[in-house]
Amino acid sequence: MTSAADLLEIATRIAREAGDLAARRRREGLEVATKSVAADIVTAADKEVEAFVRAELERERPEDGFYGEESDARESRSGITWVVDPIDGTVNYAYGIPAWAVSIAAVEGSADPATWSAVAGVVYNPVSGEMFRGSRGGGAWLGETRLSVTADVGPAGGLVATGFGYDPATHAPTLERLARVMPVARDIRRIGAASLDLASVAAGRMDAYYEKGTNPWDHAAGVLLVEEAGGRVGGAPGGRPGKGMVIAAGPGFYPRLEEILEPEL
Repeated sequence: MTSAADLLEIATRIAREAGDLAARRRREGLEVATKSVAADIVTAADKEVEAFVRAELERERPEDGFYGEESDARESRSGITWVVDPIDGTVNYAYGIPAWAVSIAAVEGSADPATWSAVAGVVYNPVSGEMFRGSRGGGAWLGETRLSVTADVGPAGGLVATGFGYDPATHAPTLERLARVMPVARDIRRIGAASLDLASVAAGRMDAYYEKGTNPWDHAAGVLLVEEAGGRVGGAPGGRPGKGMVIAAGPGFYPRLEEILEPEL
């Protein structure tokens, strides 16, 4: 059976090549279309990059499953499924804001975050050149530096990352939720890419992250990074990160944030 280290090596190589392809397409110009609502966009590069990642994975691991944002899922015959966001933070990407990433995770099981177990994952920001990577039992890393979450926060509260959904109907409850979190927050950061938010928690750059409405490809790799950096993750449904909620933080701050968000879990 392929080791977690081997899967991580595959993910790292493909993410770097995919990110460089996306950066090249950004320099050449964009073709933008609307997805679910007017604010939710997709570029031609999103689709091209996912097709590239999928083709590379099929060449390397033809028996594995695939679950990506821009194409149909493929069932696994090996027990491993790859969960891929080709460009997380597409709006940032389209506007030229340097906060977008390629997120690739290998999970054991189906493409259902309620049942899978993540084995390896990478989050690559081609603009900064930062490659966050982690494997089950192998830790989370940025370059040669092993990552560690913030153990606890002081009386000023935690630096908390979050995100807002594209659907206008979600904005009022999102703001109400934010108002409940603010008393325990030093400040709020809204970067616009869930994978980078989670990588930042793993690196200790953020003390916590929460968001409602994310998709599996948004958080598959990032959640593993947080866990391997010593953090806690949870959410909904079923107490696991999912569409209902994702929560990630260091072990000291996590219970405070979970208590505030508990009515939605």
